[in-house]
Amino acid sequence: MFFSSCGYRFVGSGAFPAGIKSVCIPILENRTSETGVENILTNDLIYEVTRDKKVALTSRDKADALLSGVIKSMSIDTISRKGTHSPLERRVIVTVDLKLTGPDGTVIWFAKDVSANEAYDVMPDKLATDQNRRDAISALSKRLAERLYGRITGDF
Repeated sequence: MFFSSCGYRFVGSGAFPAGIKSVCIPILENRTSETGVENILTNDLIYEVTRDKKVALTSRDKADALLSGVIKSMSIDTISRKGTHSPLERRVIVTVDLKLTGPDGTVIWFAKDVSANEAYDVMPDKLATDQNRRDAISALSKRLAERLYGRITGDF
């Protein structure tokens, strides 16, 4: 009772801006060298938008709004080392721009340079390291989609 009376609520518990009831989410534009990251992030964004059933996912010609975006960058940094040339852990960082536009093209909402990162272990086996990197991208994609959805529906 205390939290509801003070205006506190869960992130993303608001509604889409401007009374939007249906949205189209095309595949995000990928400006990185990582093949397939656009599908991962788009699917996680679709999941976040549709899981609480506040808006319907529909085609562009029937939608009240278009939620589109660009994956601007993805970088990988070494965050710990065993030796000079032996990384133990790396971090993948993804940065996106996202915008919500009305049927006439007017921008209703936008977020610029939103990023998320996730650490992963570097293994002696390159295939295991690649799998760890893909798992890290998947984890940060889910977190990034949750954060973006929360910002869209924040009602601030």
